[in-house]
Amino acid sequence: MRRGGLRWIADGLFPSGANPHGVLPALLILLALVTGLVDAVSFLGLGRVFVANMTGNIVFLGFALAGDPQMSKWASPVALAAFGAGAWSAGRVIKRATNPRRAFAAATAVHALLVAAALVVALVAGPHTAGPQAAPIATGPQAALITLLGYGMGLQNASVRALGVPDLVTNVLTTTLTGLATDTPGRAALRRAASVAAMFLGALAGAVLLLTTGPAPALAAALALLVAVTLMSRRTH
Repeated sequence: MRRGGLRWIADGLFPSGANPHGVLPALLILLALVTGLVDAVSFLGLGRVFVANMTGNIVFLGFALAGDPQMSKWASPVALAAFGAGAWSAGRVIKRATNPRRAFAAATAVHALLVAAALVVALVAGPHTAGPQAAPIATGPQAALITLLGYGMGLQNASVRALGVPDLVTNVLTTTLTGLATDTPGRAALRRAASVAAMFLGALAGAVLLLTTGPAPALAAALALLVAVTLMSRRTH
């Protein structure tokens, strides 16, 4: 999508003339798509674990410790640690940066590299799907994928938070859905609905790709979006 089209989308999410963020709101919608893609890969292909939704992992860890045989006792803690490390790293960069948008562009570039590494791991590990006949991914590649993707999502979440774009989130949607249900309809509701729709579409596409061809195509799609966001975000500051 061209820059002009992205700016048109971004401006449409705010009242006329009230968008001070340039193309960033449209880029955040693309990142919500990335979240849906990678969480589809992690939950369906890596043993019932999220790499973006840490609330789910905390609940899953409780289920695992209670003895649910479908839940891994190690996958959720690995995802939580990787996400936390990514967010911590982004926080250190943000504190030193003179411009949050530069920090966002840098974090997105590193996130793209991490997803590229995850794609290599997925290709080396072999074609796996989440269907009934799927061969499970070995523990080593599984842990590597969770770590790479979780760290990247931590970077993304922290750098997006620092931008301060209202009502556009790329990760957990509970507060967003609450706002949609309780607040007066308007452009804020439109921004929230855009985040929800983007993450849903990302999850749908990621699940279809994973279930039919394995994790590599879904990761490749996430990588392409991250590269596009990186290039476009570098032109906004």
